[in-house]
Amino acid sequence: MTIIFDHHLDQNDEIGEKNQGIDKEEETELVLDAGFEAPHTNSFGHTFRDYDVESERRRGVEEFYRANHIGQTVDFVRKMREEYGKLNRTEMSIWECCELLNEFIDESDPDLDEPQIEHLLQTAEAIRKDYPDEDWLHLTGLIHDLGKVLLHSSFGELPQWAVVGDTYPVGCAFDESIVHHKYFKENQDYDNPSYNTKYGIYTEGCGLDNVLMSWGHDDYMYLVAMENQTTLPSAGLFIIRYHSFYALHKSEAYKHLMNDEDRDNIKWLKVFNKYDLYSKSKVRVNVDEVKPYYLSLINKYFPAKLKW
Repeated sequence: MTIIFDHHLDQNDEIGEKNQGIDKEEETELVLDAGFEAPHTNSFGHTFRDYDVESERRRGVEEFYRANHIGQTVDFVRKMREEYGKLNRTEMSIWECCELLNEFIDESDPDLDEPQIEHLLQTAEAIRKDYPDEDWLHLTGLIHDLGKVLLHSSFGELPQWAVVGDTYPVGCAFDESIVHHKYFKENQDYDNPSYNTKYGIYTEGCGLDNVLMSWGHDDYMYLVAMENQTTLPSAGLFIIRYHSFYALHKSEAYKHLMNDEDRDNIKWLKVFNKYDLYSKSKVRVNVDEVKPYYLSLINKYFPAKLKW
């Protein structure tokens, strides 16, 4: 099997010094750019994350966010976390889950119209090229979207608005930086005085672990990893849960809810995000060649079979 992948690297570029371990105290600022050079356009020829440009997918993406912003309420999120937190759907390995995702395309993404397994390996291989010593980050790149199995019939076949798209806190005011913010006016929590203030049900510096995020693949995969006792470092778990939280890591909203651990981990999320967003391009990679490496990482950080 061959997939599409683009390193977008200039071999003559000097790659900055890498952090050699997240547990080691950093003496210099984390290198965010390494050797990766972001492309200017996505596979449709448009700039990345442009939700206004006229394209064949724009209308569908906007309708997706309308449904998402209406449906993601505190009650809905609590219900989903309780139901799917039981992890009683099935047992399978990480790689089996990767293969299961090959059936799906993310309707919320204006930059990508290819099966998900291609994006997973694009992201992981791009990170591996620039950060060869951070194997936990390679694996995080591979698994970060596995929660999208919620789209599968054996997982309840949830609608896309409850699985993919940008994530954001519920239980407090919806920040205006969130894409298609206007549709929150139809959300039942929008006018609820308990939920529509800056802090809502939270307190300053409470930590993102204590914040209810809109339900989707990010939070689900985070629950799966935690309950199956992964040995990924906290930065890896942070990336999994918040990689779609663009209001935070792009617009710097909701920083008042972060604690010290969040502030440490977001450095790695910003490293990851560039590869997650900009590796959606087209050069070839042989899955059979890279599969043994990723299987070794799965065995290092996860049990052979996971509860889902």
